[in-house]
Amino acid sequence: MIKKEARNKQRKKRHLRVRKKLFGTPERPRLNVFRSNKNIYAQLIDDVKGTTLVAASTKDKAFNADVSTGTVDAARIVGQMIAERALEAGIKQVVFDRGGYLYHGRVKALAEGAREGGLEF
Repeated sequence: MIKKEARNKQRKKRHLRVRKKLFGTPERPRLNVFRSNKNIYAQLIDDVKGTTLVAASTKDKAFNADVSTGTVDAARIVGQMIAERALEAGIKQVVFDRGGYLYHGRVKALAEGAREGGLEF
């Protein structure tokens, strides 16, 4: 357990370092990503008000149950879901916040899925 706690502490430090430079506004909210071993979550956050505008995850009812939730394919689908919901809310441009994770694998797939869905960042 100690290794897991240390890794999470390091990720949080990286996330704070990234967050110093990123700020979401109502016109251009922050697309935040959180991944666990089994699921991936994405939300659009307005940092001015401190509210979540749109969210999507592999736990949503709209998520296709045929795909395993901890895969790159699932992350791409979640990216497309968040883009679709953002466009319905009138949001086209976002700031991408990788959450302290490397831009690789599931995080990259989520970003590419959001771009395919019509989000610009």
